[in-house]
Amino acid sequence: MGSMIEFVRPDGKTAPAYFAPASKQSPGVVLFEEWWGLDERIKATADRLASHDFNVVVPDLYRGRHAATPDEANHLMEGLDFSDAATQDAAGAARFLRERGAKHVGVMGFCMGGALAMLAVIHGREFDAASTWYGYPPPEAADPGSITVPLQGHWALDDGHFTIDGVDAIEKKLKAGNVEYEFHRYDAKHGFYNSGEPGKGGLGHYHSEHAETAWQRTTEFFDRTLR
Repeated sequence: MGSMIEFVRPDGKTAPAYFAPASKQSPGVVLFEEWWGLDERIKATADRLASHDFNVVVPDLYRGRHAATPDEANHLMEGLDFSDAATQDAAGAARFLRERGAKHVGVMGFCMGGALAMLAVIHGREFDAASTWYGYPPPEAADPGSITVPLQGHWALDDGHFTIDGVDAIEKKLKAGNVEYEFHRYDAKHGFYNSGEPGKGGLGHYHSEHAETAWQRTTEFFDRTLR
């Protein structure tokens, strides 16, 4: 089980996070939360990743707040400085892991966190690989073709938040930029890993089979790229 910690960002500010430890020399992963915030499900996800022998840091982007309903989550997300989170929080968390002995550090995220994971490897050089789950930044925010590390993506075919047409457009840019990537598409709805029900930090779109397949692919991807 993990615990709350604080890490220092490149700008010198401290930031809170959930830290799920593995062995000291294990690779690191920075995990970005969904738009719901740092809730118990995200902490459990970090603990699960740590059980695969990764040291995991989840920056608390909302600084102690989290949401149960979409309206609450949207309000919190609208107040988030995405650039600040994808650079300062991301880099500070990665450096915390490297200072603990991780030679390689990956980044992953769900939904809003998936978009942040992509932004982190587009705008920074702190990470060695990225896995995004049904989340990507808007086209005007960044060029995915500039990514220089392996990228994995898990996408829902029936996604009203991050459409599959948007995924196809990103894939074209990745090919044009000769980015090393693998995309997996699932016959599911947005948030298919989240087991939460509506009004309780979820959308009710959990799909156990696809969730487990995507999870296995993610751990295998990080085993290949970070060890």
